[in-house]
Amino acid sequence: MKKIKIAIIGYGEVGKIFSKGLLDQSNVGQISSWDLKFIDPILCKFELEHVKQAGVKAALSMGEACAEADLVISAVTASNTLSVAKEASAFLKPGSIFLDLNSASPGTKQEAALVIEGQGSSYVEAGVMTSVPPYGIKVPMLLGGEKAQELSEVLINWGMDAKAVSPKLGIASAIKMSRSIMIKGMESLVIEAYSTARFYGVEEYVLPTLVETFPQIDWTEQGAYFFSRVVQHGKRRSEEMREAARTVSETGMPSLMASAIADKQAWVAGISSQGVFKDLPKKAKWQDYADALIAHIKRRG
Repeated sequence: MKKIKIAIIGYGEVGKIFSKGLLDQSNVGQISSWDLKFIDPILCKFELEHVKQAGVKAALSMGEACAEADLVISAVTASNTLSVAKEASAFLKPGSIFLDLNSASPGTKQEAALVIEGQGSSYVEAGVMTSVPPYGIKVPMLLGGEKAQELSEVLINWGMDAKAVSPKLGIASAIKMSRSIMIKGMESLVIEAYSTARFYGVEEYVLPTLVETFPQIDWTEQGAYFFSRVVQHGKRRSEEMREAARTVSETGMPSLMASAIADKQAWVAGISSQGVFKDLPKKAKWQDYADALIAHIKRRG
């Protein structure tokens, strides 16, 4: 049986999880990865040690990672979707498949496909439909593109949850982006509403009304989860929402809500980068996040 060589571009949270999960597959051969952190003088030591321990080959460049790969998986931030596709396209092996996991608009994915397929490789878009942890490689994904069905069969054999939704590029991304507006929008609304209620000391009145209207949701636990996700990943989520705003704009509608959500996520990410939430416990309550946020704002006057 031929061993499939895989290259993973982007060795962040998703890249690490996919590398670990795919190495366990019997017909997967070498997995190589490329990330700019590998040549960062500060970050490289930790990242290269992680790669070594994971059994992944750390490539010295994009070209080295892609040159022999049968399957290239792009797992970078939304804002780098197109630039990574352009850079990788020059090194792809003819007949290889480029699987784009990034949260980008249909238009961005279609631009990336033109670049990849212009070099003799196949482009498959993926809409990753929820947070990768705790699913790992079993995270639900929707695939699009001419090779989507063919690739989905390979991924399913690896135990992945991959469903081909259309041979037309942009459909999977449209589904993903539409969902993101709702999910990231709820995160942003909860942070704004809960923090405002906490500031005025009225949360004990507000949350019961939410429970009354939507009793199927644990608004206390959901609030803590939403705060934690935005605090940890707000920068990445804000970039995704810029692409969601572009998705809306591609329809001809103004992206009023998606743009506002992106701004809110970026705002929280900026505050988080200042260390405002660094001392909170792993299982912090939403009130802890709100208190830290309010205290920060008051300090700034």
